[in-house]
Amino acid sequence: MNVGQIKQKLQSEQYEFLRTNEHLGNNIILLTTGGSHAYGTNVETSDLDIRGIAMEREKEILGLSSFEAFENKETDTTIYGLRKIVGLLLDCNPNTIEMMGTKDEHLFVVSEEGKMLRDNVQIFLSRRAVHSFGGYATAQLRRLQNALARDSYPQEEKERHILNSVLIQMEHLQRHYTNFTKNGSINLYIDKSDKEDIESEIFMDIELKHYPLRDFKNIYSEMSNVVKDYSKLNHRNKKKDKLHLNKHAMHLIRLLIMGTELLEGKVINTYRDKDKEMLLDIRNSKYLYEEIFEMVDEYESKFKYAAENTELPQMPDHSKAEELLIEISRRRLLK
Repeated sequence: MNVGQIKQKLQSEQYEFLRTNEHLGNNIILLTTGGSHAYGTNVETSDLDIRGIAMEREKEILGLSSFEAFENKETDTTIYGLRKIVGLLLDCNPNTIEMMGTKDEHLFVVSEEGKMLRDNVQIFLSRRAVHSFGGYATAQLRRLQNALARDSYPQEEKERHILNSVLIQMEHLQRHYTNFTKNGSINLYIDKSDKEDIESEIFMDIELKHYPLRDFKNIYSEMSNVVKDYSKLNHRNKKKDKLHLNKHAMHLIRLLIMGTELLEGKVINTYRDKDKEMLLDIRNSKYLYEEIFEMVDEYESKFKYAAENTELPQMPDHSKAEELLIEISRRRLLK
């Protein structure tokens, strides 16, 4: 689907919500592509993902109402509120950072306020990208490894894959929830199981004091999701699964490349013009998995070097981000 076809589709009745929803319409300050169309890795069967940013209304800026995001699952469309997107950008969230670097011709709406965000993206960049891009890439790698291991690895080795995936989550959990190393400890390990159908399984020792219940609930939920994702591999369609695994491999490489570029201080380039052919070859099964893992090692090494030598600040510039948010909100209120 080319740009002209996308523009035409956005004018169709299927996307009428963009014009009629109370949070959208004239409140949209940025509307662009997401997913494979944004990266240039789309194929004939690719879905169209649309991403955007909408200004909060006056009562949401000054009053008690709030708006974080609008989602239409039927069309794979997500529109974030400005305040929400600023928070995600400050975390160097890959799915939102890439909205700041899509091709100009993929900007279906870009108001003065939307342009201000894209022009000031450097405010939001920091070494947090090491964990955000690296974490996303590692998650893709674990999915790939776990899926490939499913048929050939013994049960104990599979448990180790699950455990590694959960442990990788720990660093993310430490940053987003109350620090559980200060308030106690959560220890995960593999030991012999009493269950008849498995020899070993993951166990946990938990000792927490004065720890927020809601934070613990979220931590447990995120760890549980890792286990659930792995369980789904037991009920997979092999043909579809190969396609999904190739997509995981492609996105793994893409995340490492984009993360490296960001840490090197380069302009955010979402459309992968130079490496599009290689990424599509990965998606289209032109590489063996052994070759893909060799490529992963190479790009991961470049990513780690960029992380160790980046000139990005430790933390993003919160004060400038706040000034930008205030300025954009003020402009909207005065219109």
